[in-house]
Amino acid sequence: MQTARYLIVGGGMVADAAARGIRERDSDGSIVIISNDVDEPYTRPALSKKLWTDPDFTEDDNYMNTSTDTGAMIHLGAQVTEVDAEAKTATTTVGSFEFEKLLFATGGQPKTIDLEAGDRVIFFRTFADYRRLAELAGRNLEIAVVGGGFIGTELAAALVQNTTRTTLVFPDDTLGASVFPPDLAESFHRLYADKGVNLVGGTKASGGRVDGDRVVLDCGDTTRTFDAVVIGLGIEPLTDVAEAAGLEVDDGILVDESLQTSRPGVYAAGDVASYPDRILGRQRVEHVDNAKSMGAVAGRIMAGSGETYTHTPYFYTNVFDFGYQAVGTLSSELRTIEDWQEPQTKGTVYYLGDDDRVQGVLLVNLGEGLDDARQILAEDWPHTRADLVGRLPSGDGSSEGNR
Repeated sequence: MQTARYLIVGGGMVADAAARGIRERDSDGSIVIISNDVDEPYTRPALSKKLWTDPDFTEDDNYMNTSTDTGAMIHLGAQVTEVDAEAKTATTTVGSFEFEKLLFATGGQPKTIDLEAGDRVIFFRTFADYRRLAELAGRNLEIAVVGGGFIGTELAAALVQNTTRTTLVFPDDTLGASVFPPDLAESFHRLYADKGVNLVGGTKASGGRVDGDRVVLDCGDTTRTFDAVVIGLGIEPLTDVAEAAGLEVDDGILVDESLQTSRPGVYAAGDVASYPDRILGRQRVEHVDNAKSMGAVAGRIMAGSGETYTHTPYFYTNVFDFGYQAVGTLSSELRTIEDWQEPQTKGTVYYLGDDDRVQGVLLVNLGEGLDDARQILAEDWPHTRADLVGRLPSGDGSSEGNR
């Protein structure tokens, strides 16, 4: 039986942040990270962004140097198969461990369709997936991207900017229609079309098959054939080991404001954690700001800090010359108030519920405003158009409408 003062299950950005958080308070306690990845911790956003667009940013630059900086022992290609939360032991494919504190940082696994993964079929999630896709890019191949959300739109932009014939298959009739108000969605859609992406909207890819060196994709009542297919449909949280250990699970591992699970000494953070956000209520957030912030807090708490997790994370995307930051809920089913400095190019969109309370704030091509957006979300009263237009410093009050 091996021993670890701190055992971290999962080897992503949360693990890195937690190890660094531990070291802020405990300079020598043993840290063991059990990772099912083949790579040491790396920055996940770069896999669909910076690695494709910044020639000066290399694959080596993307590693986080976790082991070197923190002294953590990282076991790659390893699995935790069982956790006994009461005995504080864990069984893994690299042996059994006793621990004082354990952190579930297992993240999630990609959502799938009925199509077998292979050299030309990639369910995108890891650094290894990036390397496989990068080998296919720029070879005069036609690659289909399945999914119109964060990962799908970022990958389509990345591929077409790397001289790849790119088709984006997505369920909305207009790209971004489930998230943006109509005019912004139409502008977003045109941006992709103008950049050369073949847009196949109103289509849900359900599966397919590999036929020699081609991939046949089932798209509703028809099929389409490509040289390769990459699927970016988001993730399902990996909770099976936690659930088997008796932890409370409901669309993620349930934690309290101290990031502790239903079992003492066992914590969860990042994509897999369902936590009580001080502004938005219980949330499970699959974005880098949450991974880094929550991981660091979890590490400090495990090492004896009495703090709680009070951060409301933001999320962001950058594609072509369009970028945004946002907090809260973005959904076209909510009523929106738009405040544009430059219509559909620079400004703010507020998302309001039936009670006229602000549920989400979208900042388009703005360099500031997140703290103000969080303040508005925390204001638990109905907001009118007059309350919001011009509220953020980058807006000039020239709203295009109230939808």
